[in-house]
Amino acid sequence: MAMDGGEYVAAKVAAGMTPAVASFRSLADETRLRIVQRLATGEARVVDLTGELGPARSTVSKHLACLRDCGLVDYRTEGRQSFYALTRPELMDLLQAAEGVLAATGSAAALCPTYGAGAQRPEVAPG
Repeated sequence: MAMDGGEYVAAKVAAGMTPAVASFRSLADETRLRIVQRLATGEARVVDLTGELGPARSTVSKHLACLRDCGLVDYRTEGRQSFYALTRPELMDLLQAAEGVLAATGSAAALCPTYGAGAQRPEVAPG
């Protein structure tokens, strides 16, 4: 059973994670970020996202579940089909602002010894 965005953040906060960290962590995966960017153009089914973005259906479904748990995405059903959409369109304003920061600091971020392109990252559970 998926938690709503408030329950997800509350669980993460109880585990010692701030709401900001929990929210940004949901966007820290490239596939989830691509799904959010795609859903900004309109709703889509899992099969649509799979065809457009490339990952397997199970992978897309897992990432959509994470985004739903964070309250960023929800779905409506029509017959046997589920259509996913962003619940917070203002998220795109945040991502646009992040693009501006990345334009100014992208080289530094790419060279960062902890998170940059060549850094060894610890394995982190999704979500």
